[in-house]
Amino acid sequence: MHPDLPSPAISKKTLWTGRILTTLPALLLVFSAVMKLVKPPGMAGAFTHLGVPLSQATGLGILELACTVVYLVPRTSILGAILLTGYLGGATATTVRVGDHFVMTVILGVLLWGGLYLREPRLRALIPLRR
Repeated sequence: MHPDLPSPAISKKTLWTGRILTTLPALLLVFSAVMKLVKPPGMAGAFTHLGVPLSQATGLGILELACTVVYLVPRTSILGAILLTGYLGGATATTVRVGDHFVMTVILGVLLWGGLYLREPRLRALIPLRR
């Protein structure tokens, strides 16, 4: 889509549904990032279970928070979704490797792309869904 052309109209209902679907995974990701930065009791056990040294928590928290911020900024939201897809892919691979359930990371990915698709005309123009 050319930047000078007007964006296709999005209904208020679609826009608000997209915003809600964007907010849910964003809140979970911010919470997860803050927990990695704060390192509450029990965090060491969770990291040990996953086979990741606790010394990596701060870096992972900063990365997760940075990707989420990039996702929430409208101008960079598509890049943020791509970055978060990579981050969640790593989280999924880590949980699969230790035999844990990985459904939550997949659901987060679907919600963040679904919310972005509903609120972002550039993405809708790039990936048109037909009835």
